[in-house]
Amino acid sequence: MLTENQLAAIESLVMEVGQFQQNNQANISSEDIDEKSLNQLVSFVDIESEKMLVAGLSIITPTAGYLGEENTSTVKNDQLYWIIDPVDGTTNYLFGHSKYAISIALYANGLPVYGCVYVPADRENFVATPKGAFLNGNPICVATRNNLQDTLIATGFPYYNFKEMDAYLATLSQLMKDTRGLRRMGSAAIDLAYTACGRFDAFFELNLSPWDVAAGAYIVQQAGGTVTDFNGGNDYTFGSSILAGSTKIYPKMKEVIDIQKF
Repeated sequence: MLTENQLAAIESLVMEVGQFQQNNQANISSEDIDEKSLNQLVSFVDIESEKMLVAGLSIITPTAGYLGEENTSTVKNDQLYWIIDPVDGTTNYLFGHSKYAISIALYANGLPVYGCVYVPADRENFVATPKGAFLNGNPICVATRNNLQDTLIATGFPYYNFKEMDAYLATLSQLMKDTRGLRRMGSAAIDLAYTACGRFDAFFELNLSPWDVAAGAYIVQQAGGTVTDFNGGNDYTFGSSILAGSTKIYPKMKEVIDIQKF
């Protein structure tokens, strides 16, 4: 779908935007931060980063439309469009943490054909194409651990919708007993990228948005993993839940999720 020249141009673009984010992280004050809704923060860096991405991608893929978290573009194309999260992990970013990422995915005829999660502070670029999944150009694959008790699981805590809190806490309680541990990075894009390269065995979360998961989910799939919603269906990009993991651990995670009947 994308040529080698286009792929190289996209990589240069996300690195440029990532450098812009790093350069400005220490300069943000409380006056620069707005709250879009409960616990959903945004700064001028989010806005400017998305504008930079849209401007650059418009040159690389001139016919594509956009679905972005910050709604900086009104260009629509249902057949070919980018899903963009300019700063996934905005709260981490605003509090001076390094675990935030640029997340972009290209959808053609309703299916992903490219995904990129770039972590500026670590200089790590996770990419998926029809040829596979890669980290800084090197092939990656999901973990091969067989037993749930040997795994490390990623998740994200509810931060604005708390109606399923009891089921969520019960799931955490079960996994605390049955795994090596749980981690919350504060960025679903990074959680998924780490699942794709085997640093995590699985990731699950509720109430995310398409820009949070579109790129990372495709990277997991192209790395040999399984991605569904909590019901085992395909409504994880535009739905309200996502479960991703290695083919060996996914079924065991699904059993844990099913017990709580989210």
